[in-house]
Amino acid sequence: MLPITLGPDAHAPLSILCVGAHCDDIEIGCGGTILRLLAEHPGSSVYWLVLAGNPRRAAEARAAATGFLAGAGRSTVDIQSFRESYFPYVGAEIKDYFETLSKVTQPDLIFTHYHLDRHQDHRVVCELTWNTFRNHLIAEYEIPKYEGDLDRPNTYVALTRAHADRKVDLLMEHFPSQASRHWFKAETFHALMTVRGNEAVAAEGRAEAFHLRKLVV
Repeated sequence: MLPITLGPDAHAPLSILCVGAHCDDIEIGCGGTILRLLAEHPGSSVYWLVLAGNPRRAAEARAAATGFLAGAGRSTVDIQSFRESYFPYVGAEIKDYFETLSKVTQPDLIFTHYHLDRHQDHRVVCELTWNTFRNHLIAEYEIPKYEGDLDRPNTYVALTRAHADRKVDLLMEHFPSQASRHWFKAETFHALMTVRGNEAVAAEGRAEAFHLRKLVV
């Protein structure tokens, strides 16, 4: 498994921005990759932005972020309270917030939602990420759910089994409010990482997948 390198130094600290519409989106979409990046790039900084969350969900997300970001040199967990499921109708307010965000972080790598995700909040977040960060490397993550909108990714990050297990353990530990959802279970998360691991020929059989629409070398 080759190191993830975004510059001349394979292990230099990175500045990472993770953007999710809802509490648990980032963890599901790129949690394993974050664990791997922080292990391979000691001292990295992470700005972890969640745009919608009621008090209970926000508390869950903060606790989960603490686990996922334990290896970061510096981290900011920012949980906003925009109205869930109404992002297309409050888009101007969210865009204003994105514009303030661009003044406090200029990341090396951004994780956000997939642009063809059928959840309306997810699509708005992706669009505003691209609209705000025009000259950055943006990886769009995928989330398994009942819409059946998983697509053909073009970028894979192989995971160790330990990182994959840690991702799922943190999800199951910190989001009890989601336990009643039929798809929110360890088997779902392991299954998708296994499928992507097969496609990536990952050494330990697990991977996360992303859509990269623009890559400048």
